[in-house]
Amino acid sequence: AHIMKSAVMVRYYGDHHPGCPSRLSSINDRLIATGLDMVTRYFDATPATREQLLRVHDEAHIERIFSAGSPPDVDAGALVRIRIDDDTVMNRHTLRSALLSAGAAAQAVDVVMSGKAAHVFCATRPPGHHATRSKAMGCCFFNNVAVAAYEAIATHKIDRVAIADFDVHHGNGTEDIVSGDDRILFCSTYQHDLYAAPPGEDKKVAGTSHAGKESQSSNVDKTKNVVNTPLPSGCSGSEFREAVTGFWLPRLQSFAPQLIIVSAGFDAHQADDMGDFNLIDEDFGWVTRRICEQADRSASGRVISCLEGGYDPLALGRCVEAHLKAMLGKRRESWSGIS
Repeated sequence: AHIMKSAVMVRYYGDHHPGCPSRLSSINDRLIATGLDMVTRYFDATPATREQLLRVHDEAHIERIFSAGSPPDVDAGALVRIRIDDDTVMNRHTLRSALLSAGAAAQAVDVVMSGKAAHVFCATRPPGHHATRSKAMGCCFFNNVAVAAYEAIATHKIDRVAIADFDVHHGNGTEDIVSGDDRILFCSTYQHDLYAAPPGEDKKVAGTSHAGKESQSSNVDKTKNVVNTPLPSGCSGSEFREAVTGFWLPRLQSFAPQLIIVSAGFDAHQADDMGDFNLIDEDFGWVTRRICEQADRSASGRVISCLEGGYDPLALGRCVEAHLKAMLGKRRESWSGIS
């Protein structure tokens, strides 16, 4: 497995913000403690280009982020903060971090398509799945997984890309960007009553007659490539697995993607206070194995994973461990020092 990482660990939010740099250090510490760092290769990310961003965002949005991310000259030790919304704040470090996150995802596509690796995990911040075509929101500036999907389509001539999002929050930005594009299948599980969930989700929680069906907007044809699977507060691992098995896997199998991109949000863990799910470490390993099995069938094993949520440091480190072990598969049998 390869891990794409940001070249810098900067504080574009305060230290007490959920998106603080310690998220990445907690992952790194866990990989060292388990020996996973010995069986992975690390690459520094390169920034996304404007051409790559323009495939998924409108030019006005890109200009707003570049402008907000380039404040007037101030004292070198000062951090001028520009608030995009209640959750989304920029300072002089944010633009570069956002470009590196999006760039890492695009670079990961080049790695897997060249055959240098089958699996790549992008351990970067900020996340991206809330960023719509025209708006930054929810701590997201550019939509990293969408950048990766369209890099695969535009540069590597891939016909079918699947995006699987298991963050506790809905990937509203990803849906906004890819909805109606039959080259992309978007599957998303999320807590039905949290931030970014589509309106009316309380009527479509998994287990009801509408759960997991294609997005129920008024324009069904526009959203036939979207498999939204809202789940209830308190969702258990067994409920999550049943939803993935019942709604994601049949669509993934029939779609037969040539590349699978994962929006890997670990805030559905029971220890994470950003949501009210009760998933445990192994649930993330389980869903990763199901994704990799589909990739083995239709995508020559190619899987790219981009970090989204996950804010409890200890749980995040363990979940990424489970995620990477599932990606590495049978190779784990020969590892030393890894339980």
